[in-house]
Amino acid sequence: MRITIDDTFWAPRQKTNAEVTLPAIYQRCEETGRIAAWNLNWQPGLSHEPHIFWDSDVAKWIEAAAYSLETQPNPALERQVDALVDRIAAAQQPDGYLNTYFTVVQPEMRWKNLRDWHELYCAGHLIEAGIAYFQAMGKHKLLQTVQRYADYIDSEFGDKPGQKRGYPGHEEIELALVMMYRLTGEKRYLKLAQFFVTERGRQPHYFDLEARARGEDPTDYWAKTHAYTQSHLQVREQTEPVGHAVRGLYLYCAMADLAAETGDAELLAACRRIWAHLTERRLYITGGVGSSAANEGYTEDYDLPNESAYAETCAAIGLVFWAQRMLQLDPDRRYADVMERALYNGVLSGVSLQGDTFFYENPLAGRGDHHRWRWHKCSCCPPNLARLLASLGRYIYSQAEAALYVHLYVAGTAELEISGQTVRLRQETAYPWDGAVRFLVELKSAVDFTLALRIPGWCRDSRLELNGEPVSLPEVMCKGYALLKRTWQPGDRLQLDLAMPVECLQAHPAVRENTGRVALQRGPVVYCLEEVDNGSHLHDLAILPDAGFDAQFEPQLLGGVVSISGKALRRDLRDWQGKLYRSEPPTLRAAPFKAVPYCAWDNRDPGEMAVWVRQLAVNSCQ
Repeated sequence: MRITIDDTFWAPRQKTNAEVTLPAIYQRCEETGRIAAWNLNWQPGLSHEPHIFWDSDVAKWIEAAAYSLETQPNPALERQVDALVDRIAAAQQPDGYLNTYFTVVQPEMRWKNLRDWHELYCAGHLIEAGIAYFQAMGKHKLLQTVQRYADYIDSEFGDKPGQKRGYPGHEEIELALVMMYRLTGEKRYLKLAQFFVTERGRQPHYFDLEARARGEDPTDYWAKTHAYTQSHLQVREQTEPVGHAVRGLYLYCAMADLAAETGDAELLAACRRIWAHLTERRLYITGGVGSSAANEGYTEDYDLPNESAYAETCAAIGLVFWAQRMLQLDPDRRYADVMERALYNGVLSGVSLQGDTFFYENPLAGRGDHHRWRWHKCSCCPPNLARLLASLGRYIYSQAEAALYVHLYVAGTAELEISGQTVRLRQETAYPWDGAVRFLVELKSAVDFTLALRIPGWCRDSRLELNGEPVSLPEVMCKGYALLKRTWQPGDRLQLDLAMPVECLQAHPAVRENTGRVALQRGPVVYCLEEVDNGSHLHDLAILPDAGFDAQFEPQLLGGVVSISGKALRRDLRDWQGKLYRSEPPTLRAAPFKAVPYCAWDNRDPGEMAVWVRQLAVNSCQ
């Protein structure tokens, strides 16, 4: 399927990603020694000692560059990637091993600490990079290099005599191996992915065995529990998301991939159990996951603090990856709704509008001291963001036999083959600011297929017309998609209208921090209040939903966004002078408020921010 994006929301962001973000990431990889590490000439006493996860940052940058080159040719960028590929290929060891840290810093510790170190994680990202660059540019060198590395890993790990029965502490290689299998048809890669997933959590616990082999007491494990690495139970027995959020989400991606390739019903059932638990009890309204900084992951159900929210950008990205895979297994709106929520909110907040500063954590409230950084000692998020933005087209549509599913509404085109004929579907829309979406079906001659359009779960009122005639949505709905099965004619047109009123969303009563508070959402976009628009002490502000809201597109604000304004009351602090406590009720004064998309916060003057705000009315909004 060939996809183009030419809308006013994502296309400019992809352009910024290509022209600003990718060069910035490469420059900072150079500045920190990540690029030079591939020369394998570091020695003790020199600066920029390679780190156990540096290889993954560089690999993700290559993958992002590959996706960008696919849609936005850039000879200079292509030469830069080629030169880097030459360095990586030259760094490969005679036996196929490929890791900068364990080649020059601690070669004696190869495969000695899978629990804490990132050898297999880095290998997975290198494999993904090799596949992406081959598919985008048709170049074999990196693919051949990483395939040789995968072959070496396959010889080292497994259940045969002399092999290690280990698996990665940080999951990632599992899903990369499935990709390699899909590209090459070589079943060894699929079987190795199955081994890593199935072996996880088996007793006696491999991480305890390897700790003892290093002369360590397994009970001294810094994380205290194997739930941190999702290896506390075998995966088919797991029921809820635990531990480090990003690691878990990559594991769930691999489980979904394996279920798709092998028909493993138990793996699919485990995915569905964990998905339900995550989305019903541990998901931020922004699509962020992982509330705790202590383990970069989960704590307990409904523990979703705002100001201290961790919600790592990579975790929201991992959720998008997983949601897309679940959609391939079961085209159900609940997966696409979460994918969309994460994309427009918890993912996009991770990069500035300028494209060269980044969030690692994404809190839902702040006092003015949390800002995007130029670089981070653990800079997994910038290249992860870059590769997702560059490959966004892969998430808009999916194809089944004689069916085209539209999961996201983004202006552009999708071109695919159905029944031996080229079908071109054109989307025209100002989404997410406007819910009107127009489709034009371009064909040479009539063809039978099903066009499936998602009716988002946030939408309470939707209308659909085919060639000017109304379509009865209740009659064609299945799992949140309008299934239009017919003989399509050249020039057929569809008009989908999704109502986008401002909604006041409430959290489950067990989310204690949000009692008496609401969050504003319009369409798929979650909003926040910033001090630059509303003054300080946002906790003193209480909105008045019954007074109504005004949603207005402001082309000069934050690159062009719809803002929300309305009426509020604010506690007057002037008569509290000299008092810490008093019995009199507070004095309230009228104070209009303005909210902007959460994804665009911290792009203006620094100050307070809040997604969840107090309200003074208990009845529903508009």
